[in-house]
Amino acid sequence: MSNEKSDDIEAALMYPSMEENPQLRWAFIRKVYTILAVQLIATIVVAAFVADHQSIALFFGTTWAGWAIYAVILISVFMVICLLSALQHKHPINFILLGIFTLFMGLLVGLAVSFVSAMIVIEAAAATLAVVVCLTLYTFWAARRGEDFSFLVPFVITVVVTLVLLVIFQIFFPLGKISTMLYNGLFILLLCAYIIIDTDNLIKRNKYEQYIWASITLYFDILNMFLKFLRALISANRRQRN
Repeated sequence: MSNEKSDDIEAALMYPSMEENPQLRWAFIRKVYTILAVQLIATIVVAAFVADHQSIALFFGTTWAGWAIYAVILISVFMVICLLSALQHKHPINFILLGIFTLFMGLLVGLAVSFVSAMIVIEAAAATLAVVVCLTLYTFWAARRGEDFSFLVPFVITVVVTLVLLVIFQIFFPLGKISTMLYNGLFILLLCAYIIIDTDNLIKRNKYEQYIWASITLYFDILNMFLKFLRALISANRRQRN
């Protein structure tokens, strides 16, 4: 009975103007979310290992060799992204590059949370999970009703311009904690818009061979949201102590 219901759901149109086979699109979506789940789990495992061994973070934060390796990792992440963009359809090199990229990101996240309270990390992760799940469910529901999210493009441009101006203003006229709160809040709103847009693209526009790139875009959205929630909670915790 449950299998019949599942088949009925997958046979239904995902949005009113859908012309492709819904089952093929659902298969693509499952593939993307499976890859995304593996990426997130791998990131958590690597980050937890790094955070549990604070000597790693001390090496990267207090030694010239650590800074140099950190810079190399950042450059490597950028290079891997460029290679993935060019080779995303080449199997198995696309998965190998994706694995390298995910391990590097896990290391960077581990360094970011190494000296942060475990409770703050859990709160940031829980907030990220709640927002991502709610926005994802909303986007699927809204797409089914024929909603168009093109109105978010001007919003995204406006927020990006505002963030750039805020950073420039902060350089010449520091606002302290107020600017930090405003920056984090605007950035989280921007990422919320990106999650909706990227999920909508997953439902309607991504080609079936773009499963790697679709998972990377959502992965970046989720990871950046977690880091912004983390930074906001750290800032709030410091204010409470003062």
